[in-house]
Amino acid sequence: MEEHHMAQTQSEIRYLTPLSVDTKKKKYCRFKRSGIKYVDYKDAEFLKKFLNEQGKILPRRITGTSLKFQRRVAKAVKRARHLALLPYVADLMK
Repeated sequence: MEEHHMAQTQSEIRYLTPLSVDTKKKKYCRFKRSGIKYVDYKDAEFLKKFLNEQGKILPRRITGTSLKFQRRVAKAVKRARHLALLPYVADLMK
């Protein structure tokens, strides 16, 4: 019984940790790089790239998004959630 509980805790920790990021790779803002001016809240598939498995918005230090666009992404995600295009809470979304 004790071993089963331990295994369950490890699996929970596994997807609570943020996505692994290469430290060598230079972080860049994908919006500036590809020249995106407007973050569309109706494009749920694109916005999913900025969410983790639980449906939480990933921080800038992981995605490398600039502050200006991180704010726009956050606003777009919140609008999409309000219109039920994205979940507020999810369990293993990806």
